[in-house]
Amino acid sequence: MFVDCVEIFVSSGKGGEGAVSFRREKFVLNGGPDGGNGGKGGSIYFRVDRNTDTLSHFRGHKHFKAQNGQPGLGGNKYGKKGKDLVIAVPPGTQVYDTQNGELLLDLVEESGKILFLEGGKGGLGNVHFKNAINQRPTYAQKGLAGISKNIRLELKLIADVGLVGFPNVGKSTLISVLSHAKPEIADYEFTTLVPSLGIVPIGDYYSFVMADIPGIIGGASEGKGLGIQFLRHIERTKFLLFVLDMVNYRSLNEQFNTLKSELENFSLILSCKPYGIVLSKSDARVDKKEALEEFLRVMNFNFKKHSTTPLCFINENLTSKNEPLFVIAASSVQKENSEALKYLLYEAIKGIK
Repeated sequence: MFVDCVEIFVSSGKGGEGAVSFRREKFVLNGGPDGGNGGKGGSIYFRVDRNTDTLSHFRGHKHFKAQNGQPGLGGNKYGKKGKDLVIAVPPGTQVYDTQNGELLLDLVEESGKILFLEGGKGGLGNVHFKNAINQRPTYAQKGLAGISKNIRLELKLIADVGLVGFPNVGKSTLISVLSHAKPEIADYEFTTLVPSLGIVPIGDYYSFVMADIPGIIGGASEGKGLGIQFLRHIERTKFLLFVLDMVNYRSLNEQFNTLKSELENFSLILSCKPYGIVLSKSDARVDKKEALEEFLRVMNFNFKKHSTTPLCFINENLTSKNEPLFVIAASSVQKENSEALKYLLYEAIKGIK
């Protein structure tokens, strides 16, 4: 099961108490204090684990607590340190404080352990309180309490290209043709219920990652449909690809304008990302060339025909972020312009980098 948002309670360990003890040894009268320090409480760490891509392992497990430190002992023996707790999360996980919504950690790159909550310090034993006036202290410090937090984990998938489109416009078929992903494909809306990632190969040495999310419908920013709750997964993408259905009952410009509006309502940053447009299911449209040119005319996109790729127009004078880098008609079933689209996306990503 794909889970991308959970709330959990985490707590570092309490420090152990210092010991009150006095030296007792044969032939030694009135031995001095020898109470050892308490051990430090265990800390909470996060670690990025690339072998997982969901937060589902947190379902049914909401409390995470590091081990407490052990109390000190006589003979100046220190208590044992509490065992640290390392929480593994997939790359792209963000950690929020549920009380104030503050972003505490953004775990993107795989690395070593990242300290989140420090364990409580162990208390000092009575040996530390001996002085010229008080040579027989009968008290020691208690260990410091650990730190507790209610946090929310949100997963944002990391990809280079994010697909945006209405339900059943061919996004899943497109990602299955361009990459090695195997999403569910069927002839009805909302087939895609969870985001999916696919690695798109470019020749023998290069590749990029593409993300598909459930289809977006009008009013998604107000809670309608499924897509809006998964839009966070394309917030990290470098480039957006709008997938418009050439045989949909909605016109091409209506599809595009609605999608663009929903992105703007969700996130201004997301709506300003560079993007391209692919007109899918071109094999099912007899007048696909005329439909493509009509779309360009209605949207006032004054683009130039690609020199070698049919049904493809390039924006050579990109003066506004509201204009796409390219518009191309393609068919995933017939694989028409599939290779050209791959290279257009790769060049766009390379240009952004």
